[in-house]
Formats: sequence, C-alpha cells, structure tokens
Amino acid sequence: MRKHTRPVFVSGKPIYTLAQSETGKPQSNCLNPVIIISGKGSELGNDKFLKGKAKRKIISQKMAKSLMDIAEKKDNQEQKKSFRNTYYCQSKVYSYNGRLYGKYCKNRYCTVCSSIRKAEIINNYLPVMKEWKDPYFLTLTIKACKANNLKEMLKGILTAFKLINAKFRKRNQRNSGIRLMGIKSLECNFNPVKGTYNPHLHVIVASKEIAETLLNEWLDIWNDKFKLFTSRKAQFYRPVQNLENDLVETIKYGSKIFTEPDVSTKSKKTGNRDIYAKALYNIFMAMKGLRIFDRFGFDLPEKLKKTIPAQVVANYIEWKFSPQYHDWLTQNELTLTGYIAPVELLNLLVYSIDKELE
Repeated sequence: MRKHTRPVFVSGKPIYTLAQSETGKPQSNCLNPVIIISGKGSELGNDKFLKGKAKRKIISQKMAKSLMDIAEKKDNQEQKKSFRNTYYCQSKVYSYNGRLYGKYCKNRYCTVCSSIRKAEIINNYLPVMKEWKDPYFLTLTIKACKANNLKEMLKGILTAFKLINAKFRKRNQRNSGIRLMGIKSLECNFNPVKGTYNPHLHVIVASKEIAETLLNEWLDIWNDKFKLFTSRKAQFYRPVQNLENDLVETIKYGSKIFTEPDVSTKSKKTGNRDIYAKALYNIFMAMKGLRIFDRFGFDLPEKLKKTIPAQVVANYIEWKFSPQYHDWLTQNELTLTGYIAPVELLNLLVYSIDKELE
C-alpha cells in the first residue's frame, strides 16, 4: 500500500457561476497523498467559467513574469516575490466531488483573483444598489502626472474625497445637507504617447443630485483648496443605464492591463493594444497600501457566514497548469478546460509587452 505523505493545505473560494454537474472528467486516483481542502471551492461543470479561468491564467502569468523582471532590475526582491506568487497562483488545482480547489495569491494585480473579488462585490452590492431609484455614474479626475508624482496624486484623490464626504456627513447629521451615498473605486491609466498617468475615481451614486453635488465639490476642493487646477470638461457623469455593467466598470482594481497605443482610439476594433509592463509596475507600486474600493453613506446587510469545515481527502484529481497548452493537465495529459487561446491574444502576450516605456 502506498504510504501517504504529509497533508497539503489547499483553500477554495466560492465563484460567481452557475452550478452544473461535472461530466466527462477522469476518475480520481485513490492512492493519492491525502490533502486538506477548505472552503466551498468553485463549480467544475460551467464550461464558460473554466475557459475564462484559463484565459485569465494565461494573461496573469505572462504579465507577472514581465513584472518580476522589472522588479529584479530595480532590486525590489520583496515585490519580485509577490509577483512570483501571482505567477504560480492556481498553477496546481484539485477537483473533488464536482468542485475545484486551489491556492490563491490574493494580489490585486492577479487577473484570476481579481475576477473573484469582482464576483464577490457584485453579489454583495448589486442587490442593495438595485433599490436606488436614480443611480448615476461619475468619473472624477485630476490633471495627468509623471510617475514620480503618482503616489502623491493618488493619496490626494482619496484625501479630497474623504474631506468632501466628511463635510456632507456632518451637514446631514445636522439635517442641513443631502446624504452622499454610493461606491467608489480608484483607478489609474497610462498614456503611452505623453508618458503620463491619469489617476481618477469611478463612482456610482444613488441619485443625480448626489452626482452633481460631488462634481461641484470636487472642482472646488482641487481648484480652491488644493490649488491644483482641474477642469469641468475632464469630469464625466451620466445616468446608469445598466447597473451591473457599470458596477463591473467601476471595480477594475487599479488599472487596465491592455492599453491603446493611440489614446485617441475610441474603438477596440481599431488600433493595436499593448501591455506597458513598466507603467503597470509604477501604478501597482503607487497604489500599494491604498484602499482601492469602498462604499460611503450606507451599510451592507449583515450576512451569516457559514463555516465550512476542512476536509481530508485522497480521492481527488490533481491538475497542473501548462503554459505550453494554456490549460491544466493531469498526469495523463487530459485537459481541464479545453480552452484554445486565440492567435491574437497569444501574439499580444508574446510580441506586445513593453518593459521600457513608462
């Protein structure tokens, strides 16, 4: 009888997917070393989810490798280790009883982990926000800056919003002002033409009145108090037309990975897209320690958290991610997702990662 090795601890988190039964998967090997799985895991039968997971893994691994190289050049060993954790995030997963389990790096620049955070936010916030009768979407921004000023500008944006919110919270407590209520997310884009960074907030609020109040206060605090001019033209607001789509737009977790080299290009169908790895590195470093997503003016309903006991299992299937096949494989080279990466995506990840421009 095969001797069992020391148990391995594997965590699993619920994913926002439709439950489907597992079909056509290989049988598990009962002579496996025992492992400990925890959490709910994620559904195995959802083909769309599995293929999306494979696509995110490819992008995340390629991006993490480039970021590791940049961290090495800058002799930032701590950050290199963090990018390495993202590179190996979900590289080994286990299927058991129709669900998938594996370790997550939980880094905000990991596309695999970010998709889980987005799903959790949608699950938690969408039901509450659907009760808002007249929601509005805003983008609040300031002047673009160079990389060496980015951290300061990002902190300034959060400070400015905090001051505005505190001002109206006090007024509302005295029954002399409206109640600001919404969600906000900090984001930064890179302009490869000018070599500048555009830090800004995406905000969804409960009414048009709140949107207009925030916009006016934003202009006042930057132009009058902080003495850093920002124009009304640079700001943007509109009624929410599709709440879930706008919520997804708001929770991007920091920065777009793909950037149009020509920032005037409006359509994704025109112009080539690139990954500016050094610029992304600068954005991630500037955002380190800052709160990216938050709510204001309301609380979420309390949910009873169900404690799911860990399980010691041996009759599982182990899958290892293969960069060559863009999929997770068993020892017999059976694939988990059957994902076939488009040629355009592979060309982008091979030929269009810029490690110098910042």
